[in-house]
Amino acid sequence: MKRADKEKSILGRINDLSHRIVLMLVIPIIISLVLMLFYAWKYHSSIHRMQTIASLKTVVAEEIPGAAWNIISGRESFPESGIYLKIKDVNETIERISEQTTEENRLSLMVAGRTMETLQNYVDRIRDNIDHQVPVVENEAVLVEVRDVAALVDSMLNEYIAQEIASSAKMSVSLILVIIITASVEVLIVILALWFRNRSVKKTALFVRQPIERLEEVTSLLAAGTLDARLTDTDVTELRNLTKQVNNMADDLETMMKQSELDAKRLRKAELRTLQAQINPHFLYNTLDAIVWKAEAGEKDEVIQLTSALSDFFRISLSSGADWIPISQEKKHIEGYLKIQQTRYRDILKYEIDIPDDIGEYYMLKLMLQPLVENALYHGIKIKRGGGKITVSGKKEEGNLVFSVKDTGLGMTKEQLRDLNERMKKGQPSVSEGGSGGFGLVNVNMRIRLYYNLSDGLEIESDSEGTVVKFKVPCRTKEEIFEHESVSG
Repeated sequence: MKRADKEKSILGRINDLSHRIVLMLVIPIIISLVLMLFYAWKYHSSIHRMQTIASLKTVVAEEIPGAAWNIISGRESFPESGIYLKIKDVNETIERISEQTTEENRLSLMVAGRTMETLQNYVDRIRDNIDHQVPVVENEAVLVEVRDVAALVDSMLNEYIAQEIASSAKMSVSLILVIIITASVEVLIVILALWFRNRSVKKTALFVRQPIERLEEVTSLLAAGTLDARLTDTDVTELRNLTKQVNNMADDLETMMKQSELDAKRLRKAELRTLQAQINPHFLYNTLDAIVWKAEAGEKDEVIQLTSALSDFFRISLSSGADWIPISQEKKHIEGYLKIQQTRYRDILKYEIDIPDDIGEYYMLKLMLQPLVENALYHGIKIKRGGGKITVSGKKEEGNLVFSVKDTGLGMTKEQLRDLNERMKKGQPSVSEGGSGGFGLVNVNMRIRLYYNLSDGLEIESDSEGTVVKFKVPCRTKEEIFEHESVSG
């Protein structure tokens, strides 16, 4: 029935052309459609395989190492974590996709499958160590191997996806070649038809050539990387399926590119969360030493204040894994930090915190101010003879929250300031900016730009009188934060 409709569609426009001309029109079209649909099917299969492998990346790179950590830390047992089920699912999926993959792209999956066996061996070692009550330190060492092997498997999956993309590009070239050949055949048929029916053939050429030329144009744009190019509906029945397949192919490509960008952004967030977990051991040791020293001196009130400040500092730093906290908590966090540091640097450190309570209920990304305060202390006040003062201020201004950390320390030279601004523009995370183990100005700048989706982060002014670090972010309530997190995943 479908084929009869196609024949009728053509015959209706060429009037009473002979059956020979009808056959000359229909047969090349059917062959071209079959070839195009075949390539479209191969392309769809390739995309499906890439999507399936891409879905394994999160399991391999995050869920399996995360489950292993939960087991080692005692949060979950092996059955509760489901780590073996995850490994089994990954292995079965790799094996299934490997059977569907061409020989030239299969090597990466074979290597990934063998590497997964190594990953399972390390998980088995963790299980055996737990059964034999081996110290946790040994399991932590095995966990490092688990993460390394998981990263290796992830790279193999990336390599497979890259190979599939290259194969898809080759198929796209073949599809364009088929379209060009089809167009040439159609032109030849039109020329022959002109010999019989001039007026009818002109209408047929206009009717058939336009969608084909648009198809060539759109496929060329897609091949060049313009993924938003789409074909409009066509009246040529023979080309409707092809138009739909090309549009679906373009939709799938655009979806994959957006997913790839989202995965990259999530990876950057995960890397920054890892930086947040690097707590400065020297700060903890020095604070505990100060507490012991105060206790030995019989200064009970000072011991209580220091212990309370240290407790608040680490409790807010962790925040049960939350990325966003009320401004009141961030203020309490830097108060605890400065109280502790003033005990150590009593003679050289003065501070003032000017953050009004009426903005305390707004939420902000945690650990934004403490790294700036730490940088001001270690790179401004501490190295200046006679010490100085740190002033932390915050206010609401036209729907935004504006914060600044000012110190009267040594300041920076123009060359140092220019170098710092260059590193912030490049977005290179560093854990050395804000003192040993701090997050640093570069990392705070990156977190502002990433989490708030802003083009600019920190604004720094510095001279011989001291340094001022400012930033402005949108006001967000608790409800807005939860809504934003649910949308971004």
